[in-house]
Amino acid sequence: MNQLLTVCPVCGEQLAVTRLHCRSCDTVVEGQFETGRLGRLSPEQIDFVETFIRCEGKLNRMERELGMSYPTLRARLSEIVSQMGFQLGPGPAPSDEERHHILDQLAAGEITSEEAMRQLEGA
Repeated sequence: MNQLLTVCPVCGEQLAVTRLHCRSCDTVVEGQFETGRLGRLSPEQIDFVETFIRCEGKLNRMERELGMSYPTLRARLSEIVSQMGFQLGPGPAPSDEERHHILDQLAAGEITSEEAMRQLEGA
């Protein structure tokens, strides 16, 4: 059986699943269905994710299995994280003015040290 296409081969946009069929009882359901975050990935990216899971998320095991360097694996993983719509790493660092405001709030006891650290780290 063919794998589900999730990206249009003509324009590259996401495809919508509009019909589902049960092979057992022949029920058909029609509508607009999302493929989910994994549906955004290319077949190569799906293979990478399967290998990642099989290696229990250990990139050093993936290095041996795929014969790729750690930086290459990190780059591919970051690409997949982004493709799935997740934010990479912490948010942008606060400006000097925002940083001073956060420290002033901490000094005045308006926020906890943990909250100040979270804000300063851009999370």
